[in-house]
Amino acid sequence: MGLRNILKIDEEKCNGCGQCVTACAEGAIEIVNGKAKLVSEIYCDGLGACIGHCPEDAIIIEQREAAEFDEEATKAHLAREKEGRKQADFVCPGMKAQKLHVKGPAADSAAQVPSQLSQWPVQLKLVPPSAPYFANADLLLVADCVPFAMGDFHNRFLKNNSIAVGCPKLDDVDFYIDKLAAILTANKLNSLSVIHMEVPCCSGLTHIARQAIAKNGIEMSFEDVTIDLQGNVSATQTIES
Repeated sequence: MGLRNILKIDEEKCNGCGQCVTACAEGAIEIVNGKAKLVSEIYCDGLGACIGHCPEDAIIIEQREAAEFDEEATKAHLAREKEGRKQADFVCPGMKAQKLHVKGPAADSAAQVPSQLSQWPVQLKLVPPSAPYFANADLLLVADCVPFAMGDFHNRFLKNNSIAVGCPKLDDVDFYIDKLAAILTANKLNSLSVIHMEVPCCSGLTHIARQAIAKNGIEMSFEDVTIDLQGNVSATQTIES
């Protein structure tokens, strides 16, 4: 071990948005229990590419005793991560892409509100990019807490739309960027809307949409909708790529 530059994360400031994870080309940072963590000193080159991507100023580069950056070990680490993502694409029978028939109003509408879900699966990690329900679709990229907070989510947003659900705080942001980019590559969407909660970490979903569009090198605007903790729309804005 020797004295060198290496990153330091202030967990008190970190909101777990995951933007630093995406910015680190060496895969040295992961989100663990809602906080950014340095996976291993040997994966960190100390250049600080992640610093400018942290909205909370929770990352600095300090000089201290640390294990040397190991380029070969880092390459092996990145290869393992890539292989893990491939395995995550395995399709079991319960994940088979399918269109669902949306039922009409129930005979006793007071007793049952019909679902407006028209596809399966819905999780961004599981949806196939070439699924037929994405072709010429109005796609909703939705934080997974939103449908629980909004009592009228199905009729207000989901009806006649396709959906991909994810959590930018707890899930693999880099994987989500790649998956959404693949969906954009495989399909010509009519529109994209990002719907997330008002809590800071949830805005990472907007970052995922921006990065996926940038990765494709396309010009595409999308609607960004913020939901408050009472289930109301608190803000809506159009974001240009």
